[in-house]
Amino acid sequence: MWNETGGTVSVVDRAVGRQNGVWQESPLVGVGGLLKQHQANATAAFRLGERPFLELVNVRGDTRDAAFIRAVEQVIGCKPPEQANTVARGNGYDMLWLGPDEWLVRSEAAHDATRTAPLLALLGAAFAGVFASAVDVGSGYTVLEIKGTRTRDVLARGCPLDLHPKLFGVGQCAQSHYFKASITLLPTSADSFDIVVRRSFADYFVRIMLDAAEPLMS
Repeated sequence: MWNETGGTVSVVDRAVGRQNGVWQESPLVGVGGLLKQHQANATAAFRLGERPFLELVNVRGDTRDAAFIRAVEQVIGCKPPEQANTVARGNGYDMLWLGPDEWLVRSEAAHDATRTAPLLALLGAAFAGVFASAVDVGSGYTVLEIKGTRTRDVLARGCPLDLHPKLFGVGQCAQSHYFKASITLLPTSADSFDIVVRRSFADYFVRIMLDAAEPLMS
């Protein structure tokens, strides 16, 4: 599994490595130099970085099924959010609403194989006999972090959502796009967001976002 790792490190410090016999490579390895240059010159206005190898599992189930709810609570530590575009926080995980019967579960830190089983294995065991599914999608995506006083302005240059903090803040999430890259957007504070982006679009996403941010960096 791509996202098995002993800790969270910057892509500019760890582009490729080996953990528990599994090779890992950030999808941003091709823009490592560009990202390193950006981070060296970043200001309080805007900063972009990666949170590599977080666990990402797509969950499907029926919230009318008490067994499904119990299984999710057992592993995640919270009930699946039923209100559209909201987030539930559990014991080390966030559960993002994607649809009436679909969620994305994201770990808050990279998986430590010396301490716990992978999230997929935990959910798989809990879902035994339950009409539900859990699919590891971590190898197909990465999580980026953006923060700074001009972060919402940078997002607004390529994202059609209304990003006013009174309408879109902590506890919410949304699926949208940034220019031509599809994203799942998660506010983590007034001036910071986590962005889940497809691996195949990650290189493009970094380049287009840094280009859009440059006039706003000062």
